[in-house]
Amino acid sequence: MQNGTDLYALDISRASFVQACGGPCTEGCVTLARIGEDAWALGDSKRPEAQPLRFTTEELDAAGIDPARFGLNI
Repeated sequence: MQNGTDLYALDISRASFVQACGGPCTEGCVTLARIGEDAWALGDSKRPEAQPLRFTTEELDAAGIDPARFGLNI
């Protein structure tokens, strides 16, 4: 974890998730929210009950996920 921060200890109850779709959103969309300075939560709009996965900016980059595609700044 970055600086010893446990990403899953961060409160995401007020996180503002946004969607980005690679095509029609009939199959579901990935949602992304900034939850800290170097922390992100990645969810699935088709499974809103599922706990979002959490990543550092470096991990998102390694996975090829660009927050700018969601309209979010790094």
